[in-house]
Amino acid sequence: MAEYILPLEKLIEQFRRLPGIGKKTAIRLAFAVLDFSPEEAEAFAEAVRGAKEQVRTCSICQNISDGEICSVCADTNRDRSVICVVEDAKAVMSLEKVKEYGGVYHVLHGAISPMAGIGPDKLKIRELIERLGDGTVEEIIIATNPTVEGEATAMYLTKLIKPLGIKVSRLAYGIPVGGELEYADEVTLMRAIEGRRVM
Repeated sequence: MAEYILPLEKLIEQFRRLPGIGKKTAIRLAFAVLDFSPEEAEAFAEAVRGAKEQVRTCSICQNISDGEICSVCADTNRDRSVICVVEDAKAVMSLEKVKEYGGVYHVLHGAISPMAGIGPDKLKIRELIERLGDGTVEEIIIATNPTVEGEATAMYLTKLIKPLGIKVSRLAYGIPVGGELEYADEVTLMRAIEGRRVM
């Protein structure tokens, strides 16, 4: 038997599908939505629908965008000879806050994780290699998270890219192993960019 009436139970279940949302938080969020006025509820639903329909991936770097190319790739002042490779769009946003990095990005949309069934073919690695074909890129900064999966991805990319004669470096993390870029402060990220090392 369900704890709550069916429409509320369905809403709680949808919130529980979000990462980091447990049962208690899902219940609290569901009750908060119930307190919305009809106009607020419609605006909330429209925001979810709009984000799903309008947010897409940049055709160049695979970052999230509301157009064909993202704002970073559209910026003619960015240094296209350096590509910073990250796992997800949240990492791009974190690095952009630092305002110290002037190159461009490539978003992999994950990390290699055999246990989760994620191999290199499920990431945007082919798209990265295609970007290296015109001779513009001189350095790849690998900024995957300092986790087992992030390190495995970094090693895989290094083996693919080094034979192409392109410098490959890794962020010098002042972040504990197991930490994630999106939770790092600006100073830590700035030091990580400045202290990157050749692989």
